[in-house]
Amino acid sequence: MIEPAHIDALRKIVTDENIYYDKAHMIAYSYDATRTRYEPDAVVFPRHEEDVSAILRYCNEHRISIVPRGAGSGFTGGALPVNGGIVLAMEKHMNKIIEIDEKNMVAVVQPGVINMDLQKAVEAKGLFYPPDPASQEYSTIGGNVSENAGGMRAAKYGITKDYVMAIRAVRANGDIIRAGKKTIKDVAGYNIAGILIASEGTLAVITEVTLKLISKPRLKKTAMGIFPSVESAMEAVYNTMASGVTPVAMEFLDNLSIRAVEEKFHKGLPVDAGAILITDVDGNLPEEIDYQMNVIEKVFIENGCTEFKKARNDKEAADLWFARRNASQSITIYGSKKINEDITVPRSALPELLRRIDDVSLKYKVKIPCFGHTGDGNVHTNVMVDGSDPEQVEKGYKAIEEIFRITVDLGGTLSGEHGIGLSKAPFMKLAFTEEEMNLFRDIKRAFDPNDILNPGKMAL
Repeated sequence: MIEPAHIDALRKIVTDENIYYDKAHMIAYSYDATRTRYEPDAVVFPRHEEDVSAILRYCNEHRISIVPRGAGSGFTGGALPVNGGIVLAMEKHMNKIIEIDEKNMVAVVQPGVINMDLQKAVEAKGLFYPPDPASQEYSTIGGNVSENAGGMRAAKYGITKDYVMAIRAVRANGDIIRAGKKTIKDVAGYNIAGILIASEGTLAVITEVTLKLISKPRLKKTAMGIFPSVESAMEAVYNTMASGVTPVAMEFLDNLSIRAVEEKFHKGLPVDAGAILITDVDGNLPEEIDYQMNVIEKVFIENGCTEFKKARNDKEAADLWFARRNASQSITIYGSKKINEDITVPRSALPELLRRIDDVSLKYKVKIPCFGHTGDGNVHTNVMVDGSDPEQVEKGYKAIEEIFRITVDLGGTLSGEHGIGLSKAPFMKLAFTEEEMNLFRDIKRAFDPNDILNPGKMAL
């Protein structure tokens, strides 16, 4: 519990209207998408970078934990105040698009800017910011950078780290640092920006991000392929990516996911299909779009696709995407508790990964619907259990641990976009050696020797 004297000191930094410690605020800032709850002792809304610096300097001196927070949309508990302390909420004041530099094709933003707001602002100028996490309508750029968020367009355009050019941040001792430049090339000094990306608020508090923009493609087309099995769909995925055509997105749903969406929404989906793939291509010339779509159709059919549907307009495209966009909410028909992980493997390992997940499902007698971003090897596995049955929940977590072991064995990683946070911290030892974990801890100590920044995360 923070002493009243500390509250008074922080109030002097940010003024009365920017610090709260009433029960309503403590509850509102106690949880994220994991639904796990840890109440802070206070919520502080910094007005600018100088506030962040003063707050961190004071909290470092008095060993008060600080947890930076954007929208709280994370799936791994990355923004949960497990030790109490202060939640540093960035959405109230530090939410401005500072600059859209059309000549250099960059945007400079504060961490509280909503991803979709940035996309709309740059597209109004004919530019494009590709990273599109599923939470894009409410997740913040600061949170996207802290978790290295991905999205459906990652197959072609990459993820957040591929667009971060520079970061301003505040270290635990209050020092303000700048990492990176607007320049396309910059090889002077260590890549500190790269270290801060995906650090989940454990190393510094991000106060400004400079992002690379690209020219917005003028045209886009959508198609869906229906496959008799998951294996044939996965073969189609990596054969497509090896064909010379790179789709914007290559998303899949397995049979359990298809059935769940159909049961919930009655969209006429092929419930007997082993899997469906949904893909987008883009470009600036009609013939370019047609060529890409024709190659994908050919590859799909060569790999067992029984039906290939092309959208003729935006409405039909939205209809094809409906199943994928609503898969997550639909699979709750299989259980009240969803243990959701975002494992990633090399694309060529996708068929084997899905086969072995099916084996895990049979072994533990749990349903594991899978869907996700197969264009970049990122699969959302969802172990569905009865949340009121402790035995089932325990079985579910055993299944998840086995899936993590399979993923690492196939050369994959524990997370493709959700991060580690609390929920995956116990599994870090599966993916990293003790020497590697010690290196992570050394980096943490170099930035934050008193461990005040987001303590308890990533098994640090």
